Amino acid sequence: MPDLDFQIEGVAPARFSVTPQLLFRLTVRNSNREEAVQTVALRCQVQIDVTKRRYSPQEQERLRDLFDAPERWSQTLRTLLWTHVSHNVSAFSGELQTDLPVPCTFDFNVASTKYFYGLSEGEIPLCFLFSGTVFYQTLDGGHLLTGPISWEKEARFRLPVNVWREMMDVYYPNSAWLNLRRDVFERLYEYKVQRGIPTWEQALESMMQEAEVSHS
Repeated sequence: MPDLDFQIEGVAPARFSVTPQLLFRLTVRNSNREEAVQTVALRCQVQIDVTKRRYSPQEQERLRDLFDAPERWSQTLRTLLWTHVSHNVSAFSGELQTDLPVPCTFDFNVASTKYFYGLSEGEIPLCFLFSGTVFYQTLDGGHLLTGPISWEKEARFRLPVNVWREMMDVYYPNSAWLNLRRDVFERLYEYKVQRGIPTWEQALESMMQEAEVSHS
């Protein structure tokens, strides 16, 4: 039965995807190099090891929304689940390289987006936890068999922050997304229409100016 190991070799933004994606260059190795693997139905959980990097004072301030004040980080800083992905690996013997696509969101209601956006530079420590099913042939080529991927299989990789920012600049140049409750949107829409404000940016700027005046 195949004994597969996994290693992330690099990463790049997907340039022509409908939605933002990062393509992680994944090497899959079988310890029995002569065994024919027909396909792998791969599942992967991607976690962010937030405790395994340092944070500048600016980053600490930007991450307050996620982890509270820095003096509480010994209690609040915990590994974040980023996403789950599935990927079919094609037939190979020995080892194979494939692109593992990881979808990304720019929704600021999602913890991973808040975390990525809060970082100024450096790298993001990731842990890829693999599972799934291997379809393979016996050494004599006579039978097609299946087996599970060991739950102990994982790979670690440090994602450069600038790669994530480059990807978001490709899909959302000079913009960001906010997901609002319907009733909040209706109030904002009414505010915009009543004042004859042409754009959403100008409506928000007007509201912030009014708030600053009321607090001055």
